[in-house]
Amino acid sequence: MPMDSKEIEQLIKKKLPDAQVTIRDLAGDGDHYAAEVVSETFRGKTRVQQHQLVYEALEGNMGGTLHALALQTSAPKSQ
Repeated sequence: MPMDSKEIEQLIKKKLPDAQVTIRDLAGDGDHYAAEVVSETFRGKTRVQQHQLVYEALEGNMGGTLHALALQTSAPKSQ
């Protein structure tokens, strides 16, 4: 059963409460998404570490229920 974009967003925000999350369904099949995640938690972390935090937030759904996730992560821009 495919994952709903709202469920993906909820899982990410559960782990990263301050995150700004934008999800796009790339194929219309509920299996292929693109996500942009902006969180202060990412500041000072490598891109790999940022992505690992998001994958942890997905609670094992990546590669199973969620087939593909194109991920962009960043810390908020300093003002």
